[in-house]
Amino acid sequence: MARQLAKTTLDRFKKRLEAEKTRLEEQIEDYQRDLEEARLTESSSDRSPDPGNAEASSMKLEYAKELSIEQNTLDLLSKVNHALERVKQKTYGICESCGKAIPVERLDVLPYSTLCVECAARNS
Repeated sequence: MARQLAKTTLDRFKKRLEAEKTRLEEQIEDYQRDLEEARLTESSSDRSPDPGNAEASSMKLEYAKELSIEQNTLDLLSKVNHALERVKQKTYGICESCGKAIPVERLDVLPYSTLCVECAARNS
């Protein structure tokens, strides 16, 4: 079995993950607000005499970009939530694939990482 992280190290990562979760949730709220504004603007553009105008096309492109960014943020939030669940289960910092310890240096870069470097390389 892999070694457990020291309590102070685990607490440090837990705080980072909680702060990241809050930041991501706020970002998602902002995206949703922006998307709602874009939908309302798009609806009014559809009622204009020329919905195919450049402004309407630009708004549709911006809307699609915002949806993509929101989805990426939701995916990252899911990873952060999973890492926080692993903290609760006392499995944080242990590779989900091989069971070895994930180096602290890797967790410093990707605190939501669930795989050691070797397993992550194999899965990519």
